[in-house]
Amino acid sequence: MKILITGGAGYIGSILTPTLLAKGYEVTVLDNFMFHQSSLADCCQYDGFQVVRGDCRDERIIKDLLKDSDIIIPLAALVGAPLCKNDAIGTQTTNLDAVKTICQIASKDQRILMPVTNSGYGIGEPGKLCTEETPLRPISLYGVTKVEAEKVVLERENSLTFRLATVFGMSPRMRTDLLVNDFVYRAVHDRAVLVFEGHFKRNYIHIRDVANVFLHGIENFEQMRGKPYNVGLDDANLSKLELCAEINKHLPSFVYLEAPIGEDPDKRDYIVSNARILSTGFKTEWSLSRGIKELIKGYTILRDSLYSNV
Repeated sequence: MKILITGGAGYIGSILTPTLLAKGYEVTVLDNFMFHQSSLADCCQYDGFQVVRGDCRDERIIKDLLKDSDIIIPLAALVGAPLCKNDAIGTQTTNLDAVKTICQIASKDQRILMPVTNSGYGIGEPGKLCTEETPLRPISLYGVTKVEAEKVVLERENSLTFRLATVFGMSPRMRTDLLVNDFVYRAVHDRAVLVFEGHFKRNYIHIRDVANVFLHGIENFEQMRGKPYNVGLDDANLSKLELCAEINKHLPSFVYLEAPIGEDPDKRDYIVSNARILSTGFKTEWSLSRGIKELIKGYTILRDSLYSNV
């Protein structure tokens, strides 16, 4: 099968693309390489790999690439509240309008598997798990555009979406600004972090399990289509302070303190049930602890703020 991935050279795409190629799929990546990354260089060994430098908002390019695609994975997006705040127009046109264009051009037989975000739950009720039936109340421009894009995608018959927890783990196109990645980076290089509103909770998922869930969705598409799926670790609905305690188990010299005053501009606070995706037979392979060990090794190599979206 032939797969088109927009934004396939980003943080997730740089893991997903070689994973799909290794499984024998033909993969075409469309990316504007805005971070000057070379994260897909090793994929060039595959005969089934094609890459196009371009913008996912360019309808002419999308029309041409969709002609030969069986599956579309729209990864291209401005990701994270700070980056989206810096470019509100780019966020709207990339995160939502470009997805609308794909849905308008794609035939009913072409399958779309799209990652969105469980940050759409915004602020949950204390002690109550958010399921796929929980009302979506995004509190950032990023969350709003991804929630609206999900609606557009699920209006098609041949689609499904993954509401990803906060992703962590090493990638050839690294992001150090994601929460787990950020805290481990600080633990390795600064040995300390000051935490604002440390009781705020969220869910987490390793980047390689994100790649695995796309494989799972492709292989079980007929049974799964038409629905959104929360994708996270059931044992990792953790507060920021609980996350720091997990990192401290691996780096005992790491000191973390909660600020007595001040606020975190990111107000997300919720816990998530991943029962629906688990009921399809999907199993995660990467625990939070295993991912922290991986990041510690990775940050022995990386020491540069280049690996961030902001």
